[in-house]
Amino acid sequence: MVALHRSVPGLRTPFASGLLAVTALLLVLRPIAREGRWSSHLRTRVLLIGNGPMAQKLMDEIEANPKRGYTIIGVVEETPCYETRYSLWLILGQISDLRTIVRAVRPDRIILALSDRRGRMPASELLEFQLNGIVVEDIADAYERFSGKLAIEAVTPGQLIASQRLRKSRLLKATQRVLSFSVALVGLVVFAPLLGLIALAIKLDSGGAVLFRQTRLGKGGRPFQLIKFRTMQPVDSPTSEWVQDNLARITRVGRWLRRLRLDELPQLVNVIRGQMNLVGPRPHPVCNFGLFREAIPYYAARCSVLPGITGWAQIRYRYANNLEQETEKMRYDLYYIKQMSLWLDLRIILQTGRLFLSSLTSAPGDADFYTAPVTQQECARLEAECRPKRPAPALQPVPRLRYAGDTETRSALQAP
Repeated sequence: MVALHRSVPGLRTPFASGLLAVTALLLVLRPIAREGRWSSHLRTRVLLIGNGPMAQKLMDEIEANPKRGYTIIGVVEETPCYETRYSLWLILGQISDLRTIVRAVRPDRIILALSDRRGRMPASELLEFQLNGIVVEDIADAYERFSGKLAIEAVTPGQLIASQRLRKSRLLKATQRVLSFSVALVGLVVFAPLLGLIALAIKLDSGGAVLFRQTRLGKGGRPFQLIKFRTMQPVDSPTSEWVQDNLARITRVGRWLRRLRLDELPQLVNVIRGQMNLVGPRPHPVCNFGLFREAIPYYAARCSVLPGITGWAQIRYRYANNLEQETEKMRYDLYYIKQMSLWLDLRIILQTGRLFLSSLTSAPGDADFYTAPVTQQECARLEAECRPKRPAPALQPVPRLRYAGDTETRSALQAP
């Protein structure tokens, strides 16, 4: 940095010098911060109140992402549980023991994961903990922050209706539209030679039409004609919308276009027409609307924004080939709609570029089209099955400590 500052006269201005200094400082502090997150002394200690399915999902997310700097120190049960079951986490007691448990384990963050809060939520204790500097957070917010997707099974219609974050300003929407239109217009000019080469390659490889048009759902549920480069052999009979059911129809050129995502380039025309933005939920075929609306909670919320060429679900989950995977992608779409901002759009565009560059060096294969990545929850579950059960840490006497699966309670001692 010093040599660069001395060799380039233009960098000797106060602004440029300050920018270089900040960059150098960030380069020095980043590895220190990374090591700090890995250090057990600097990790955020998390206590969960509740042990239902959502709590387990959150624990899987935390376990699968140790770099985030969080560690689970224990779970407080909603009600006594006497059935035998396996758990990695120390059951510290019940809600009635909460004040003593918090005093003993000293968490930095308490996450409320009660399945039923009526008459169970210790509001006065939680308020006291928060006033004493302990962060108290709802399970839905914590899961959203850790996973980058919305827990649709834990969100009620009332919460979505009352959420102010779903109401986006006109300024944000107008800015997104102007940027999308400008980039699409410049992109068509810049990529015109490439578009011509791709059209020629499709003609030489399989003949027939160069472009593929399909009716998709746009903003407000309005249908429009989405344009793509044709990557499959045309058929006269109705076909499945799932990619894995059409692998045999993919052409040689189409296989490479899909792998590099170049088949999406003609959608720049849809962006210019105002039917799409650069970033947003991917538009689904109209023929799937009835099925998805009935099977996927809050599916209609996808139609509240313009669809996009790329999106948060695309960079996090890739192709979906069944209803379960479409539901998983819906979680990411709702997260994007709730958190939508220019910064998030920029992050998605940069991540899309990174995925494009990585696809240039990856080995081609059918897995590029139909294999969904292993989720973080599945990784954590497989790790848990292979890992021996961790012994209970030593604690000061606290009420009725036990592990899930134990049929009797026991005391524990705190290390000095």
